[in-house]
Amino acid sequence: MRVLFRSIAATTVAATMLPGCASTARDQSAPIVQPGAPGEASRVITSETAAGLKRPAPSAADVHFMQGMMAHHAQAIEMTELLKTRSRSPDMKKLAERIEVSQADEIRMMREWLDGQGAAVPSEHAHHAPGAPLMPGMLTSEEMGRLSAASGEAFDRLFLAYMITHHEGALVMVRELFATRGAGQDSDIYAFASDVDADQRMEIARMSSMLKELQK
Repeated sequence: MRVLFRSIAATTVAATMLPGCASTARDQSAPIVQPGAPGEASRVITSETAAGLKRPAPSAADVHFMQGMMAHHAQAIEMTELLKTRSRSPDMKKLAERIEVSQADEIRMMREWLDGQGAAVPSEHAHHAPGAPLMPGMLTSEEMGRLSAASGEAFDRLFLAYMITHHEGALVMVRELFATRGAGQDSDIYAFASDVDADQRMEIARMSSMLKELQK
């Protein structure tokens, strides 16, 4: 019975202390700091003020990045289409399938994001138009012609070399985005660009290893 009494007493004391503990925890929580505009100081704001802040609007650079990356991904898929009939390597076919699936999904996401912003959604074949600018790392029509004309191991080596350059171009695009003032602050853009950077780096490492094996 004494054990039960002590248990009830302890529970009562704990319940009595809880409001004060919660208040202390709130008082000791880390302050929320809102960065100031260029040339202005940052300031500490309340959680209520932070909750009411508007999400940063996407910039023109964000829109340009998404439009350019759509063309970039579209060409990568065109390259994997060539691989289906020109390579005999199961490993190369698995690589191409991974690239095609991931980049097709990202193209759909980019199309939806641009449409949601009321921005122009480029055709996936826009980079074929005469005089259309190519994003960093994209193949010229002459390079695509050379890739199309190759087959077997010659194709595999050329595909890997070109796709490594292609992926490195995507890293340049991400770097340029984050180096642009006011760009990359939208949470969707930041998350997507960061994922592109991480994924392309992993695939570059994988393809570099495969190319080294073919060159032995």
